[in-house]
Amino acid sequence: MIVSQQGVEIPVQPLSFLFDSGIINQKHCGYPGFELSCTESNNIEFELPFPVTASTNNVMLPIFAKVWIWKIDYRAQLIYINDYIANYCPPGQPPSVNSSISLFKIAEVFGVEEGYTLFNCSSNLTDSYPYPIKCLSRQKYQVLAIYWSYGISSLPQYSSCFKMYNVSYVPYSVFTGEHQKYSFHMSLHWSKPSCGNCEAKGKYYRLKNNGTESGTECFSSKQQGQGVSRKLIVAGIVVGVLLILFLIIGLYIVLSLKKRKKDHQKKIESFLEDYMALRTTRFSYADIKKITENFKKKLGQGGYGMVYKGKLSNQILVAVKVLKFLKGNGEEFINEVGTIGRIHHVNVVRLVGYCADGYRRALVYEFLPNDSLEKFITLGNQSRTLGWDKLQQIAIGIAKGLDYLHQGCNQRILHFDIKPHNILLDHNFNPKVSDFGLAKLCSKDQSIVSMTAARGTIGYIAPEVFSRNYGNVSYKADVYSFSMSLIDIVGGRKNFGATEQDSSQVYFPEWMYSQLEKGVKIEIGIDKDEDGKIFKKLTIAGLWCIQWNPADRPSMKMVIQMLEGENVPIMPPNPFASMKSTN
Repeated sequence: MIVSQQGVEIPVQPLSFLFDSGIINQKHCGYPGFELSCTESNNIEFELPFPVTASTNNVMLPIFAKVWIWKIDYRAQLIYINDYIANYCPPGQPPSVNSSISLFKIAEVFGVEEGYTLFNCSSNLTDSYPYPIKCLSRQKYQVLAIYWSYGISSLPQYSSCFKMYNVSYVPYSVFTGEHQKYSFHMSLHWSKPSCGNCEAKGKYYRLKNNGTESGTECFSSKQQGQGVSRKLIVAGIVVGVLLILFLIIGLYIVLSLKKRKKDHQKKIESFLEDYMALRTTRFSYADIKKITENFKKKLGQGGYGMVYKGKLSNQILVAVKVLKFLKGNGEEFINEVGTIGRIHHVNVVRLVGYCADGYRRALVYEFLPNDSLEKFITLGNQSRTLGWDKLQQIAIGIAKGLDYLHQGCNQRILHFDIKPHNILLDHNFNPKVSDFGLAKLCSKDQSIVSMTAARGTIGYIAPEVFSRNYGNVSYKADVYSFSMSLIDIVGGRKNFGATEQDSSQVYFPEWMYSQLEKGVKIEIGIDKDEDGKIFKKLTIAGLWCIQWNPADRPSMKMVIQMLEGENVPIMPPNPFASMKSTN
């Protein structure tokens, strides 16, 4: 038996596979969807999708709640609860189809048996009305939850209200996020799996050997004891066979890893021999430790490894990227050295040297003191301290760096990972494109690039990189990524100016296009008319580059002309109309 917080005894032994009998000693236990856990004070917690529906089509709302159990009736298949925790805000409009299905239905509510009607009322409320839903309310209106039995007469007399939708019974604390305790009692009924008849006969309920819900059975304690010896023997044989298999597999993996390491090492050494003519300095691992003073000052880290601040013998500051041990097959290291090592441009980071000492890999770059562009556009309005003139110069610098990669080298270089995190800023906040681990080389007359898998960062990847249904992959994929970075610069990574009610649901580029098309003045840290002109120029250039069809996007040379021109570019075709028609 288990004693709950109210002193009620809860039977444990006949819980069968639904609520495992090891509940006292186990932190979590139970059949999927029926897992219980015990708190330090021996309270029994139960997390479940709470069965609440919204009108008019009886759609279930996705409310996930934690309840405290004070009684379980296995024969009637009822769970009695008296405590409820949920931090939930109902939607402004209920979904059209079910996105959440609960295993339970409300069988009975003790004390209160009615739901709510949500009303949207104007903000000039002179009195305090019960049950406001603060998470839905705004400065210009309030949303009230009114019991069904109260009727329209209970609404504010001097306020304009309209009905939103009905909600079946749920404790009001759901709307406030408060912890409601001992203020109500409720019973929940489960229908599947159906074990009530089995429990009524004094038997136990369990899954059959196939482990599926459809294969369930009743059994007595005697049946449970039969065949134990046979099961132990079979279990012992199975364990022995598995151990042998694990040993064989483990040995195979170790030998395969050794072979792969040797193959990767040969591949990299072969590449570096061909690369020696480019005269980038090759450092030993001991040199790297000396340059970084034994990795004293860490600048950052990512999926590739760690970046440390270092100093060469001639007092030149550098940033040393130490790659993770045995990461990939060496492709990213070869890409980085092979592409950036042959590039010399003011808007592309310079590779000072590299280390390929045994299996240790490191890349040595020029040190850029102002970190990445992402740092300045993810700190709220801090990017505005740079001023719109400087933001425009940063955008032009990025565009010139990409144009050099696409047109200025002997071979066209596709970066495939343009994003604010990979744009570094020097002491004068001049931008430099960095991180060529995903780059791909191709000839300048090659219009289509073959790819076996998508590459890049979610949110900046062009649609054709995901699916060829949107077009062929080309250098225009970098143009799309540039547009998303440009829109980040303009908006500061936030949906400034979107409507108060639905700002979290508005796609920012589409919202900006709509506002510019209507001629609405957008206020995003704009203090003077010249700033507004720069804002429009950057935004419209970004909207040209975000076109869904790669052929409709301009080249980076055309983008530079837009950004450096005296006049604001003309508005592009609506890119989001074609996106919706494609979907």
